[in-house]
Amino acid sequence: MRAAVMRDWSLRVDDIPEPVPGGGQVLARVLACGICGSDLHMLVHGEESRRLNQELAAGAPPNPGSPIMFEPHLDTVMGHEYCCEVLDVGPGVNNLKVGDVIVSFPVTFDEQGIHGVGFSNKYPGGYCERIVANEMMSIKVPNGLSPELAAMTEPLAVGVHAVEKSRIAQGDAALILGLGPVGLACIAELKMRGIGPIVGADFSPRRRALAEHLGADVVVDPRDTPAIDAWRKIDGKKPLVIFEAVGVPGMIEQAMRMAPKDARILIVGACMQEDRVHPMLGIGKELSLQFVLGYSPLEFGNALTSIAEGKVDLSPLITGRVGIDDVPQAFRDLGNPEAHAKILVMPK
Repeated sequence: MRAAVMRDWSLRVDDIPEPVPGGGQVLARVLACGICGSDLHMLVHGEESRRLNQELAAGAPPNPGSPIMFEPHLDTVMGHEYCCEVLDVGPGVNNLKVGDVIVSFPVTFDEQGIHGVGFSNKYPGGYCERIVANEMMSIKVPNGLSPELAAMTEPLAVGVHAVEKSRIAQGDAALILGLGPVGLACIAELKMRGIGPIVGADFSPRRRALAEHLGADVVVDPRDTPAIDAWRKIDGKKPLVIFEAVGVPGMIEQAMRMAPKDARILIVGACMQEDRVHPMLGIGKELSLQFVLGYSPLEFGNALTSIAEGKVDLSPLITGRVGIDDVPQAFRDLGNPEAHAKILVMPK
């Protein structure tokens, strides 16, 4: 089957073997799969991130809950934001049948252990024609919800989790630095929770417009108006939570510098490079920093429900659709925030 394959930190299109479902698994046809910014970062900074993971794992007791790491010199098919149609079921599958449309928590497991779908040499992700998913980790898509919007479940779940971990509550204000898909997902969840005011900051006019669509009260170009000044003008009194959703070196320090005393900083941007901060910035202001990753199965399910029930409209975020052969070009195109927010891979 056709797939966009990563090997030795480069991307190419090739034919790979058809996956075969095992016990408790289904074979599914990919209907739509979003291209995630973390996959773009993986091609550029994956080796550095991998070395760090290996250093942390060295000498530590085995963790049975950790996914099996992929080997970069072998084929890896990325893509973890997928919606699929069940084509076949393996032994022991009871609640899914051929024809069901599903989204799935991007993890599968077998006798070898846990595998991250899209970060595995064994289980291809959604940048291909067909994948294997575990029944236990899959949710049927409600009737009437398009596969394109269903594929937005995973990126919204990232925002759901980040907001939950931030412990933000009614009476707090939010400032979001970076209005890519992660920052926009945070705004969507904040709005659904009735948090306000919400201030967003990004260089891109298109991304700022999307933030307004999702419920941001004020959006600014930080080259013209510092984000913290925008918050002071609209509010300046409520306890502030800053969401760092850019994920490049230097952003955590910037957030710490602008933060008022006692602010909370939620780091959700996936920076895979080494970074540095001045601790006295946090000490002097008594700041709280919280790093977050992923989401829980419950948060994933809640994200799907919010989309299906029309609590949030993510359709304007979908700015492109490509086939598998065009995935490498789509990776390059996503470097232009004025052209794209979320590109979906839609195999024929």
